[in-house]
Amino acid sequence: MRLEYFQMVDKVLALDLEARTLRTANTVPDKSPIFEGHFPGHPLLPGVLLFEIMAQSCGMLLLRLHNYDRMAFLASVDKGKLRTFVVPGQVIEVFAEMVHDGSGYARLKAEGRVEGKLVCNAEVTLKTMPFPAPELRGYLLETAERIGMPMDAPAELGSAAPASAGNLTHV
Repeated sequence: MRLEYFQMVDKVLALDLEARTLRTANTVPDKSPIFEGHFPGHPLLPGVLLFEIMAQSCGMLLLRLHNYDRMAFLASVDKGKLRTFVVPGQVIEVFAEMVHDGSGYARLKAEGRVEGKLVCNAEVTLKTMPFPAPELRGYLLETAERIGMPMDAPAELGSAAPASAGNLTHV
């Protein structure tokens, strides 16, 4: 996780295109200027960044489901809950699940866990639209490669293809 660059997703753990789910691992860095002010002597990952981690995991799922043909922009976070503190060095696993995708918006559910314990959850709405710049699409494809996003099977929204056809991937 590179907090200062808003690069929150470190690694894809599992992708299921048929179920439209993604699981990511995101390691909170041991040191960051963010912790100097949040809070001296008691460093905590700001809650808003927990929401950002969930939103980015949802966005990565949506990008993959759209084969990187459309960009995802955060539109809203609803029913968000922060359940406990997250500190430097902890690994947050995020599970993202598509609920609805259509009319230029996607609705997803996400939850974050540390060592199996629920630390945050929310409903995330993302706006989808064509990429505003080709460099952005290239950057996100590079990010997908860096975090281990499986790209071997084309995503087909609404596909009934069985998991054995390459839809279920564990990294």
